[in-house]
Amino acid sequence: MGKTMAVGVPVIIALLILCGVDLVRSDASDHRYKEGDLVPLYANKVGPFHNPSETYRYFDLPFCSPDKVKEKKEALGEVLNGDRLVSAPYKLEFQKHKDSEVACKRTIKKEEVARFRSAVNKDYYFQMYYDDLPIWGFIGKVDKEGKDPSEYKTYLYKHIHFDISYNKDRVIEINVRTDPNALVDLTEDKEIDVEFMYTVKWKETTTPFDKRMDKYSQSSSLPHHLEIHWFSIINSCVTVLLLTGFLATILMRVLKNDFVKYAHDEEAAEDQEETGWKYIHGDVFRFPKYKSLFAAALGSGTQLFTLTIFIFILALVGVFYPYNRGALFTALVVIYALTSGIAGYTATSFYCQLEGTNWVRNLLLTGCLFCGPLFLTFCFLNTVAIAYTATAALPFGTIVVIVLIWTLVTSPLLVLGGIAGKNSKAEFQAPVRTTKYPREIPPLPWYRATIPQMAMAGFLPFSAIYIELYYIFASVWGHRIYTIYSILFIVFIILLIVTAFITVALTYFQLAAEDHEWWWR
Repeated sequence: MGKTMAVGVPVIIALLILCGVDLVRSDASDHRYKEGDLVPLYANKVGPFHNPSETYRYFDLPFCSPDKVKEKKEALGEVLNGDRLVSAPYKLEFQKHKDSEVACKRTIKKEEVARFRSAVNKDYYFQMYYDDLPIWGFIGKVDKEGKDPSEYKTYLYKHIHFDISYNKDRVIEINVRTDPNALVDLTEDKEIDVEFMYTVKWKETTTPFDKRMDKYSQSSSLPHHLEIHWFSIINSCVTVLLLTGFLATILMRVLKNDFVKYAHDEEAAEDQEETGWKYIHGDVFRFPKYKSLFAAALGSGTQLFTLTIFIFILALVGVFYPYNRGALFTALVVIYALTSGIAGYTATSFYCQLEGTNWVRNLLLTGCLFCGPLFLTFCFLNTVAIAYTATAALPFGTIVVIVLIWTLVTSPLLVLGGIAGKNSKAEFQAPVRTTKYPREIPPLPWYRATIPQMAMAGFLPFSAIYIELYYIFASVWGHRIYTIYSILFIVFIILLIVTAFITVALTYFQLAAEDHEWWWR
């Protein structure tokens, strides 16, 4: 009964989190509107165009704000993504045209002029969401007609044009542009009276509602981009083929000769002095040093591998379409919490196979091995974000939610997995008997040391995925959108094959050099 309750509580919490995503995402009802209905427009954030990771709240800049700023209730993933949606000062009713409507009039003080000027000089852009469709625009421009930087003039855009397409009762597309003739001069520090205005134009389109997000994902599927991705796959496949041939040649020639010699003339083989891997066969399966840490690393790695597979499944099904705000972060948190039992089971089971006795300490180490460094990194980055009032800073409520998920879901499942692993009674069955005392490892050349071998082992897998890594990094820290998950999955499979092959090859060479400490590598 107790176990059922322990399993039930985490599952219920996880379901509530997932349901919470749907509850928040249905803010704009079913995206159907009648003529004159107010379609929700939310201002999200502002930040320098050349550093997309640095973003601030929209009203951190002194734009004209509505009488009552209403904050949109956001899901966990949206908050982790740095989205802070608030009601925008513009009213965009469905199918209602507006021409040079005044949003507000306000006097911008000297210090506010300086803030606007600094933002414009850094190429600040704004991001909004209209009926869950993202829109961007620059807040101003720098006129560099003079040769000397002191002669540059800084202007703020005060008139925004919204061009909206609709199909029957649904919003299909929205584009925003700024009027280059409606400018406010911010060059000098003086009070300015500004009239912020906006224009709304509606036009009908035949594009169906379920295709309205396609334009955001088309950039990564353009022919020249796809050619680069396929070149990456061909490059990776060639690497795999070369590795396969290399491994097959070595293993077939060397091992076949050994086995033939041993099979045909066992007595002569016994008289000969053993060399290479045969010489240390009694030490190969000697348990590694720091076996508790080793088992914890194996458990955490298995959990992260499972998490990656689940994320790929969701991506291939189409859950992470462009600008599905926070879906990836929500999935990462929930799936990581639900797969912690795998880490507990794998780590404790293997630790017990290595004849470890303190399985509780091993379980605690498994729980902290990934979360510990992640928590310390988060604390540092969150402190920096709070100091700069950036949107990356998590609110206290979100931190409490994450701690509760870790306490009520991750930890119980980790313990249950550990208990199951301890009771699995699996035994480590080595094919040969381990000698009582380890043989001394002969002096090895510098390139056979751990660090050079790590560099060699990492080079080929990296060469198989570096092109895809560029596109992923460009989407994480840039403005690109990554959507071709099928190609990414193929490259991931190739990465696994290359990693396995290079591991087999380097482990063989290490044993052939009579170095039997192979576990950690």
